[in-house]
Amino acid sequence: MNDYHLKTLAFILLFSSFCVNASNLSDDAKNRGINETCYNYLSQIEKSYNLNGLNITFAHPENPSIFPSLHISSQKYNNGASSFTATATPDGKNCYISTIMLTSINNQSCSEVAKIKTQSEDLQLSSYSNGEYIILTPSDNSYQTILTSSGDQSCTITEARMMWPGR
Repeated sequence: MNDYHLKTLAFILLFSSFCVNASNLSDDAKNRGINETCYNYLSQIEKSYNLNGLNITFAHPENPSIFPSLHISSQKYNNGASSFTATATPDGKNCYISTIMLTSINNQSCSEVAKIKTQSEDLQLSSYSNGEYIILTPSDNSYQTILTSSGDQSCTITEARMMWPGR
């Protein structure tokens, strides 16, 4: 009988952890008590990147509104996967955000990805190690995208960005 109760409790705990992770990234952050400004920025970023995968938030256990927080969203696609991370650092009424979006694509080479991106956006292209690494940079230097070849028809895309809203 104790084994039955233990399994039931384990199932309930497992199910409740899925419920927490099923919420969107910004709501999870808000429930953890992060700074309101950081929450607003994170919510905007979440919509911009269309994040809707498995979400995790790390926040200070006692003072989440005054210390930096880490937010992670992971998503699987039919041809790869992506992981998004954001660090939100509150500073009074401001919040500084750094983001990294890592995407792995299994059916396109990095040169194909670079060609598509440079046709649709005004980006400067720099290539290193015979095309194994390609860096794409917009004219305003607001972010950088690094394409890393991981096979003949696979590419890892890393986009890094730092934002200082309000400053």
